[in-house]
Amino acid sequence: MKTRITLLVILLCSLSTLQAQGRYVTKSGEIQFEASVPSFEEVKAKNSGVSAILKSETGEFAALALVKGFRFKVALMEEHFNENYIESSKYPKSTFKGKIKGFDISGLSASKKEYLFVGTINLHGEAKEIEVPAMISLVDDCVTVSLEFVLKPEEFNIKIPKIVSSKIAEDINVVAVFSLKK
Repeated sequence: MKTRITLLVILLCSLSTLQAQGRYVTKSGEIQFEASVPSFEEVKAKNSGVSAILKSETGEFAALALVKGFRFKVALMEEHFNENYIESSKYPKSTFKGKIKGFDISGLSASKKEYLFVGTINLHGEAKEIEVPAMISLVDDCVTVSLEFVLKPEEFNIKIPKIVSSKIAEDINVVAVFSLKK
């Protein structure tokens, strides 16, 4: 009887370990965006405290960024971003959820491999479906996921006042990099 109980405990422990092995996480992912226009002040920000999780068995991926975590070179620009455009007190977070199509962790190496990320970005209370290339590599049990894509403020019901609209690009270039570990 003791042998059966011991075997059952060992089996349950090994199953929970196997389940946890398929999750890669980070709390220090990075998202940068740029909306600069030539001849005007740089409109660029970075958030280096983005949380993300990747389920290696399914390719499911999710990221969460606190909007107030974006840092600009100019404090006044950061203030306008949070109060006037993004309204971070009303919409404090942005999410990025979806699936990496055809994802297979066993096929990863130090060389970047291209996959297609299909999912939804939620920002400013609006959701947008996206399909963007994802470059993924694996080095020493660390999966690196890199994404580059373009967003438009109007897609998220973000109003840019006419007085500054010529100083902000219509296309917002976004770069996201996540180094996820078991």
